[in-house]
Amino acid sequence: MIRYYEIRHLVGFEETNFVGNVYYSHYLRWQGHCREQFLLDRAPDVLADIMENDLKLFTLKAECEFFAEIKAFDELSVRMQLLELTQTQIELGFDYVRLDKGDERRVAKGRQRIACMRGPNYATVPARVPIELREALTPYQGVGSPMSIAAGGSRAR
Repeated sequence: MIRYYEIRHLVGFEETNFVGNVYYSHYLRWQGHCREQFLLDRAPDVLADIMENDLKLFTLKAECEFFAEIKAFDELSVRMQLLELTQTQIELGFDYVRLDKGDERRVAKGRQRIACMRGPNYATVPARVPIELREALTPYQGVGSPMSIAAGGSRAR
């Protein structure tokens, strides 16, 4: 069974373009919402460290590939999995699935590479992924995706 963290979203008119389908930039915004909700639900101490201290999660790369259109009032599931975890970086995968009366159709997929950093804005330096975040992400490791382990840098299968 594939494990993923999921948020549900009902597409609104404001997310569509003049043709009636969802404007592409919203998919990246939904990645951010999913990531933020994950921190709130599964790693609240990490979220507190971001809000109150000097931990920063910098998005290095974000992408999305589209397979089918969605429109206003479509119900969407955004499903996040851990693809890679190194000492200082995380790569997440996202599946966008349209839900329709028990039927599911994958409409897009995306990825996001994130670097953990610490320090003031003018002098940030790479930092280890916090242990609480590692532990929160591990159950959502994608099937068939290598995951680097901080100790020794070996790959888990």
